Amino acid sequence: MHSRLHPLTLAIGLTLAPAAWSATIELDSSLIRASALDTPAQQMTTPAAVLDGDALVLRREATLGDTLDSLPGVRASGFGAGASRPQIRGLDGARVRVMSDGVDVLDASTLSQDHAVSVEPLLTERIEVLRGPATLLYGGGAIGGVVNLIDKKVPTYVPANGYEGEVELRANSVANEGAGLLGLTVGQGNVALRVEGVKRQADDYELPDSSDKQLGAYNDTESYSLGGSFIGARGYLGLAYSRQENRYGLLAHEHVECDPHGDHWHCGDHGHGHDHDHDDHEHEDEAVPYITLRQNRWDLRGELNDPLPGFELARLRVGHSDYRHAEMEAGEAAAIFDNQASEARVELTHRPLFGWHGVLGGQTTRRDFQRWTAENPMPQTLTRNHALFLLEEYTAGAWRYELGSRYEWQDIDADAGAPDTEHSGVSLSAGVVWTFAPEYSLGVSLSRSQRLPSAEELYAYGPHAASRTIEKGNPQLEEETARNAEITLRKFAGATTFSLGLFHNQVADFIYAADLGRNPGGGYREVEYRQADALLTGFEGEIRHQFTEATALTLFGDRVRGRLKDGGDLPRIPADRLGLRLEQALGNGVSGDLSFQRVQRQDRLAEFETETAGYNLLAAGLSWQGALSEGDWLVYLKADNLLDVEARQHSSLIKDEVVLPGRNLTLGTRFTF
Repeated sequence: MHSRLHPLTLAIGLTLAPAAWSATIELDSSLIRASALDTPAQQMTTPAAVLDGDALVLRREATLGDTLDSLPGVRASGFGAGASRPQIRGLDGARVRVMSDGVDVLDASTLSQDHAVSVEPLLTERIEVLRGPATLLYGGGAIGGVVNLIDKKVPTYVPANGYEGEVELRANSVANEGAGLLGLTVGQGNVALRVEGVKRQADDYELPDSSDKQLGAYNDTESYSLGGSFIGARGYLGLAYSRQENRYGLLAHEHVECDPHGDHWHCGDHGHGHDHDHDDHEHEDEAVPYITLRQNRWDLRGELNDPLPGFELARLRVGHSDYRHAEMEAGEAAAIFDNQASEARVELTHRPLFGWHGVLGGQTTRRDFQRWTAENPMPQTLTRNHALFLLEEYTAGAWRYELGSRYEWQDIDADAGAPDTEHSGVSLSAGVVWTFAPEYSLGVSLSRSQRLPSAEELYAYGPHAASRTIEKGNPQLEEETARNAEITLRKFAGATTFSLGLFHNQVADFIYAADLGRNPGGGYREVEYRQADALLTGFEGEIRHQFTEATALTLFGDRVRGRLKDGGDLPRIPADRLGLRLEQALGNGVSGDLSFQRVQRQDRLAEFETETAGYNLLAAGLSWQGALSEGDWLVYLKADNLLDVEARQHSSLIKDEVVLPGRNLTLGTRFTF
C-alpha cells in the first residue's frame, strides 16, 4: 500500500546517484517526513537535505557522523572508527537530535563524543537533515537541528510480489573492513514481516603517508531486527525488536587515577597492568581501552487515515530502549553507562480550517540513567519530560506561512542526596516562504527555542577518561533560550539549481563546560558546567549546474562562527569549508564522480584549545548499475583521501592525538529484488 503515509521521493539534492541524470535537474523536491506535514524541501522555511536511494548507498560509512559529514552545515564529531555523531552549525550533543522515524534513538551518544550513536547506517533507507531550530515538534532543545532516520524494520506495505529484499557486501582497504547486509520483507493479505541484519568487522586503520596504523581504531558491529505489521486500507500498525552490539577502541584514552582533594583534583598514573580479557576478539592492541555496547530496542509504529471527524491522519510512535555500555580498561569495566528509556508521541493532522492546515500532538519521555565508576559514581537520575506541540501552515498563492509552538516541562529525581530539579520551557517559531518565480523561493524564519538542562549537565561528577576531563555539574542551571533568524534562497528547477542560507543565533544562558584553568595532572582538565550568552552566525549552501544530461558540477561550502558575548570563542567550532563535485554519466549504467574540498585552518580558539591546520581532500567514485531478472544490481568503487594527507577534525575532542584515516578504497555490491 503506497499512499500519503509513504510519500514518493521525486528527486534528491546533493545527489551522487548513478541514475539517469535527467532525473536530477529538479532538486530538493523530496517530501520531508520530519516536517510532520510532508512538506516539499523547497517549501521548508529552513534548510533541509535528504539522502536516499543510490545516493545514500554511496555515501554510507560505518558511523552516522561520517555518513553525513559532506552535507553543507554538517560535520562529524569524530572519535575514531566506532563513534562519530553529526554536528550541525557548530552545535552537537543534546542540541542535535537524532531520531529513528520520529522517536529519539534513546542511547547515550549525547553525553560524550566517545559514545556511539546506536543506529546502523547500512540498515537506514533514508536520512533527513533539518538544519536550524525548525524542530519544535521534536524538542525545543534541538537548536542545531534534527537528523531523522527512516528504516524498514516496521513494514508499512505488503510487497507487490509477496516478497522483496536487499543484499549488500562491501570492503575497504584502509582498515581491512568487511561488512554485509541482508534484509527481507514478506507479506500476504494484510500482514507483512521483516527480518534484517548487518555484520561489520574493521581493524585499525592505516595512517596517512605511513605504513603505521592508528592503534585501537577497530570497530566491530552486529545488528539485527525482526518486525511485523498489520496493514489495512486506512493505515498500518507494526512492532519491531532490534538488537545492536558494538565493540570499538577508545583512541587517545589513557586511564589515570583521579582523587578529589577538597575542591581540587589530583590525577596520576594508575598501577594496574594490562591483563586484558580477549573476549573472542584477537587484536594486537588489546591493551587499548575500548567500549562494549549493547542496545535492545522495541518500536511500535502506526498510522491511520481519517481517524476522527475533522482529522485526516493520526500517527503513533513509541520507542523503548535498554542500553548499556562499558568502558573497559585492563580487562575491567572502569565506567558503565546504563540508560533505560522510553519515548512516545502522538500526532493528529487536522483538515484545513479557515485555510490553516496543521498538526497537534504530545510527547512523553522517561529516562532512567546511571553513570557508574568505582571511585566516583554520578547520582542515578530519573528524568520525566513531557511536551505539547502545534504546527500550522497557510498557503495563499505564492506565499506559504508557518507557525509553531511547543510547551515542554520536565522533572529530574536524583539519588545520593543530590537535589531534585524542575524546568519548563516555551518555544515559538514563525516563517514564510515566497515562491516569487516558477523556479525560485525565498524563506525567512524567526524562532525562540528553549532547551532544558540535561541530567549530565546538572549532576556530572568526577573524571571521564575518554574526554580527559574532570566534570562538575551544576544543579542551579536554568533553561537555555535561543533566538534564531535565518534566510534561505533557493532555485529548485532548471539547469542551475541552488540553496543558500544565512543564520544568526543568539543563545541566552548557553550551557557549556567551562575550563577552570587547573591542571590536576595526567593530561586532564577540570571543567564545570556554566551559563553565559553566546552567538553563532554563519552560512551554508550549494550551487549545482547541469551542463548536459550527462555532466553536472556542484560548488558547496559552509562557515560558522561561535563565541561568547562576553569574549572568547566557543570550543570545537569547525573550520570553513569549500568544495567542488563533478558528476559524469558514462553510459551503459556507468557513472562517476570526482570531488575536492578545502578545509581551512581553524585559529579561532577557545581557552586551552589548540589550532588545526588546513588540508585538501580529494575523493572519487565509480558505479555501475543494471537489472537482472526481477531485481536491480549496483557495483560501486569509491576512493577517499586520494592525496593521503594528514587531516584533523577541529570538531573532535581527540584531534591533537588522532588523525583521520589515510588513502582508502571501498568496493561494494548491492542487489535488490
